[in-house]
Amino acid sequence: MKIKFWSPRKNKAFTALMIIIGMILGIVSVYAVYLNHKLNQTIDHIAAPQPLLGPNSTADVPAGLRPMNHHTIDLDKPLTFLLTAVDEREGSEGSLNTDVMMLISVNPATHQATVVSIPRDLEVRAEDSGLDSSHKANYFYAYFFNQNKNTALSQTKKLFSDLYQVPIDYMAVINFDGFRKLIDQLGGMKVQVDMDMKYRDESDGTNINLTKGLQHLNGKQVLDFIRYRKSNLGTEESSDLARNQREQLVLNQLMDQLTSLNGVTAWGKLLDIIGASVKTDIPADELRKFTTSYKSLKPSNVNYIHLNGEWESPYIVVKQQELEHAIAALREQSAISIDSRGTTN
Repeated sequence: MKIKFWSPRKNKAFTALMIIIGMILGIVSVYAVYLNHKLNQTIDHIAAPQPLLGPNSTADVPAGLRPMNHHTIDLDKPLTFLLTAVDEREGSEGSLNTDVMMLISVNPATHQATVVSIPRDLEVRAEDSGLDSSHKANYFYAYFFNQNKNTALSQTKKLFSDLYQVPIDYMAVINFDGFRKLIDQLGGMKVQVDMDMKYRDESDGTNINLTKGLQHLNGKQVLDFIRYRKSNLGTEESSDLARNQREQLVLNQLMDQLTSLNGVTAWGKLLDIIGASVKTDIPADELRKFTTSYKSLKPSNVNYIHLNGEWESPYIVVKQQELEHAIAALREQSAISIDSRGTTN
């Protein structure tokens, strides 16, 4: 009977392999700690500021910083968001007008959601806003921001919540440049471009040049695809309805890409972009709940509602019945009922 002895050469190879595995595990562990730290930094940066309070006091909190209908997040109950995007590029005159506005109601228990795109040129009458004159829907965030940047989110949210009688839990604002960087970091997006799109504006550097058809777009091109409305280079102009449809198409695909994203390295760079480009009034602790439960919150069935309107300069006018139908769908999704006095039940 032959006795086999462990070869010194094999022993060295095994030891080297174990050292390499240990180093890899160590690097992954260190990076995981780093990523968790970065995630917490990002959340603290984009979340609502949290004033120091006594155990039972809110008296010292400015009214604009108190979250409306604030509650501890129950991930089994519906939530409604106002999602907006603003343009802060040089040349845009720092208007901060919201080029994209969406009311989104998510029901995690049923994995369903309703999304209503609000046309940027929709008229909000003076008697509804409390201002001296009527304005377009995209006017108000900039108006409140110029009054007080610390209360702009809560004031905008309150206005639209009162206007449509839909209690809005939270609001988020993303900078368009951050959106462009986010798409680039995800490797671009495959999009069915619905029409030839050409538009150039030297004042703010806009240069849209897209051809109809299925193609892989980078971040700038996806942003051009979403924002295209008019042409000064011979192509057909786009309606607000078509813009809203494109916004919803891109949002849905972006949600899929983020949900399927694997690898801590990719998330590290995404968090840098998000931290520099997004502001929300969601408290940090509750935002952490969202990040840990994102996949379970993502709806599998999304009902996109398009508001058709007629252009009556300078506004888009939507039929009252159509608007009421869209808002009713939001209320139904979030299990909200409004009695005759406007009280939320």
